[in-house]
Amino acid sequence: MSSLVAYEDSDSEEDRSGQASPARQAAATSGVELQLASGLPAGGDAGSVRGKPSSASGSSSTLHLAPDLQYRWREGERRGSRETLTLNPPKRFPTDPWTRQASSYAYPESSRETEQGHAVKGENTSLNTQKRPAQQPQIVPGRVKPYVPKRMRLRQLDICDAEHASDSELQPDSQHNSGLLSQVSQSVKPYLDSKYSCTEIPQRLLFKLLEHQGPVNQIQWCPVPQSSHLLLSASMDRTVKVWDAVDSGRCWKTYSSHSGAVRDACWSSCGRNILSGSFDTTAHLTDVETGQRLAELRNEFRVCCLALQPRDPHVFLCGGFSSEVKAWDCRSCQVIRSYKAGIQQTLDIVFLPEGKEFITSTDSVSRDSADRTLIAWDFQTTAKVSNQIYQERYTCPSLALHPKESVFVAQTNGNYMALFSAQRPYRINKKKRYEGHKVEGYAVGCEFSPDGSLLATGSSNGVVHFYNYLTSRVVRTLPAHQQACVCVTFHPVLPAITATCDWSGEINTWH
Repeated sequence: MSSLVAYEDSDSEEDRSGQASPARQAAATSGVELQLASGLPAGGDAGSVRGKPSSASGSSSTLHLAPDLQYRWREGERRGSRETLTLNPPKRFPTDPWTRQASSYAYPESSRETEQGHAVKGENTSLNTQKRPAQQPQIVPGRVKPYVPKRMRLRQLDICDAEHASDSELQPDSQHNSGLLSQVSQSVKPYLDSKYSCTEIPQRLLFKLLEHQGPVNQIQWCPVPQSSHLLLSASMDRTVKVWDAVDSGRCWKTYSSHSGAVRDACWSSCGRNILSGSFDTTAHLTDVETGQRLAELRNEFRVCCLALQPRDPHVFLCGGFSSEVKAWDCRSCQVIRSYKAGIQQTLDIVFLPEGKEFITSTDSVSRDSADRTLIAWDFQTTAKVSNQIYQERYTCPSLALHPKESVFVAQTNGNYMALFSAQRPYRINKKKRYEGHKVEGYAVGCEFSPDGSLLATGSSNGVVHFYNYLTSRVVRTLPAHQQACVCVTFHPVLPAITATCDWSGEINTWH
């Protein structure tokens, strides 16, 4: 706190003899002080208290203050009483800190502080240390939280925990309701500790799954052995479903995050996430348990095929109605590589062993030969390794890699499957050709059995064909559907379980 003593600022307040004017002597004897609670420095001009500069006056006993202060000054001078004039602090300064400062400190009456902060002795100044009534803080709703005793807080926490426990018993949390990844199928348990035996060809129908409202484009078993009873399906009805296709035939989860037809979907290597691509130009990474969308990767084209990088589970390839294939990183949601070719559409993608190279199938067909129908790419450098792999005038809607040997097959629209080497220069095996089924323009998929002894494919008439890999002969046919069977997949653990799907939206599991 600082104090201000008001003096006259006229030229006539002190005569030539050096004696003070009567007005100044009256002010000194009466001890009338102007105390500035607003913290203005002592020794300043009293007329500038309210922001008005001082001006000369005709009367030598008049101070140049605000009108209300002049009135109080004259009343005190007339009565001869000792009075202190206190100015209100400006609104930009809080009141309580200045009040506490005034009550905590007391300066000696024989000294005061000037504007520079130095003590000046010889003047009789005093500080009004009378404590003002403390103002209660204003509580603003949403900003100041009232104090709650610790005992009451603990009691409220106990009540909330009890209510939460009762609610969880009545309505279990959706994250743990299904128990998709925590439960192990009773049919799969006996095979977890044993090595995969020879694949058996299924003979009878186990379950018929009929909840999809559109054609099913892709089905895949979960790659984790403990959760391998779960079957993933992607449909043109814009949904992705997860089924218990071994024990109960029940649909556990439905994911409807896409606004367009879902063309392809696959499990992550850990089995906790699902990667799906749709005609709405997006690829989604979804948590299996919660159904939460972890990443949304938007392209400039309709997505038709996806392929996970074998060496990096966070990276995948995405192709579709475009002349390029993009490599996405799910962690940063950024395109890390781009593979461009003079094509119109990418039909399928498959990684070769070790993940250093991959093959893309396109719809590019020339007059005399299929130029750029199958293209081999280097994953790191994005360079084309070869584009003269397949020389016949048929497109290849799907590709499949052998699980043990360095070969892959390509499903062709010529109603046969061609075998190729997975090593440079990726030559076709002209001695082996798997034929006898009909494709007729459908995107019919094919797959090797886990032991590599069988090769299965669907057909346009709904019949599933099983081929011997070594002899390329048909071992057995299975009339699975009434419409075109577009996908066949072998169970990774159970040697006698196979799943199929067709163009009407029907999914069947066979034993």
